[in-house]
Amino acid sequence: MRLVLIGNPNVGKSALFNRLTGVHVVASNYPGTTVEITRGTMCAADQQIEVVDFPGIYSLEPSCKAEEVAATELRKLAPNDIILNVVDSTNLERNLGLTLQLTNLRKPMLIALNFWDEAEHTGVKVDASALEKIFGVPCVPVVGTTGQGTRTLAERIRQAAKPTRPYRLEDRRKWEEVGAILGMVQTLSPRRHTLGEWLGDASLKPFSGALIAILVMGLSFGTVRWVGEGLASHIFEPFFERVWSPLMLKLSGVLGSGWLQHLVIGTITDGQIFYGESFGLLTTGLFVTFAAVLPYIFAFYLVLSILEDSGYLPRLAVLTDRLMHNVGLHGMAVLPMLLGLGCNVPGVLASRIVESDRERFICITLTTIAVPCMAQTAMIIGLAGRHGPSALCIIFSALFAIWFVLGVVLNRFLKGESPEILMEVPPFRMPHFRSVLKKIWMRLVWFLREAVPFVLGGVLLANVLYSVGVIDVIGRLAAPVVSGVMGLPKEAVGGLLIGFLRKDVAVGMLAPLHLSFRQTIVACVVLAVYFPCVAAFTIMLRELGAARMLVATAIMGTIAVLAGGMLNLILWA
Repeated sequence: MRLVLIGNPNVGKSALFNRLTGVHVVASNYPGTTVEITRGTMCAADQQIEVVDFPGIYSLEPSCKAEEVAATELRKLAPNDIILNVVDSTNLERNLGLTLQLTNLRKPMLIALNFWDEAEHTGVKVDASALEKIFGVPCVPVVGTTGQGTRTLAERIRQAAKPTRPYRLEDRRKWEEVGAILGMVQTLSPRRHTLGEWLGDASLKPFSGALIAILVMGLSFGTVRWVGEGLASHIFEPFFERVWSPLMLKLSGVLGSGWLQHLVIGTITDGQIFYGESFGLLTTGLFVTFAAVLPYIFAFYLVLSILEDSGYLPRLAVLTDRLMHNVGLHGMAVLPMLLGLGCNVPGVLASRIVESDRERFICITLTTIAVPCMAQTAMIIGLAGRHGPSALCIIFSALFAIWFVLGVVLNRFLKGESPEILMEVPPFRMPHFRSVLKKIWMRLVWFLREAVPFVLGGVLLANVLYSVGVIDVIGRLAAPVVSGVMGLPKEAVGGLLIGFLRKDVAVGMLAPLHLSFRQTIVACVVLAVYFPCVAAFTIMLRELGAARMLVATAIMGTIAVLAGGMLNLILWA
């Protein structure tokens, strides 16, 4: 038996899916498309049930790839498969149009009336039993974020039934039927405009929305910095200094002074371990991951999860739509780039939100070139922060200028379609504490699983390359570009090479070089734009294919040289 979740966008389908299945799920692309289908399992009706979650759709009459996939798969359902139609209780007039279409499939189904608590708070009263009699299928009030009603929903799966009759209606008649059903099952109570609705309206207007966006983004990144620095300075750094350093010094004594000690512990200066310079696997390798990067990653995903669950991100997409059109994208493309600020890998994966191949190429290229991940941002702040706010301002202003100019150029010269996207803007909602924690936990586990091997691999590779003299050889070959065009010392080549494995480690390698104000800015900008880390590079290859990935790589290399050379000339003057 399979339970297939179908509903409009922003009806809380994913939250309900997580409640039913837990966090151990598998997401995969539908063959031949970028439409993502999520699968999990649950126990109900004394058996194991596969739960399948399709992307949100508005109709079974396909107008996009997601609707085409959903319509095709629904018609392939086995006789004992069940459709779970998730609807927004606060907006039945929009949701029931899809419900009427689902009745025509003549498959066993039940309806989950999600956001039941919000409907009650906003004066919307829905008679679930009356709706159940109309369609002849179980209708269960639920709150996906808190789990309210999910036990009842699981128990009633066995009662899923074929609808009493199909509604094969042309479009105008369909909405007339929806209106008639609403008259029988829904009553509205007079109420005042709530604060959340007032803020929701204000957040979509150009002037007030821009002010709110500036405030939200300022608070968000301020929170990321405050939480990240607090965790780093009060928890992780003291742990490494007071607990880990003595252990590593004892281990160094056991290993002696050979190559193994240099590989595992690294350089010890005056009987102390300086984590920015020692460059051992168990010193710099672990310190970069856990003390320098993880605190900021945690803080970023905390803020991102709150913004997601509050319903603000679609509003930000509406506000940035005009700006994004200048670079050949629509407003929803701002979401992959926000994810890219945490880590480029999920940012690249999230580019599936845009429809055409042209848009996806632009979105991925801009994300990997001009959107620094939080790990890299943390290291840039650490490296350039000693030069004051002016250095950081120049670095991030340069990255934004590169993002905008490159986007305009790609939009001008790349052929292909840039279709619009119809987007539902949900109301503001209070994020649920447990849901936010679950998202943070899943993302942190994913980050550690991906980051630790690459950081340690980067440190190991750096040691090996330095030991055998490869860095010196490449440094001499690249000197005309690195030293001549960009004005950097030849020793910076090592950091640029390691950047392919982990950019945060590469930035850390530049710290002992004591770069000048100008060199620091050039190095940080060049390192940010010239290549993504190998994890993001691998995902690029999978998402774009070899040919377009090579084109994106050529663009990266060109932009890195041009940006480094121009900044060197401007700052030198």
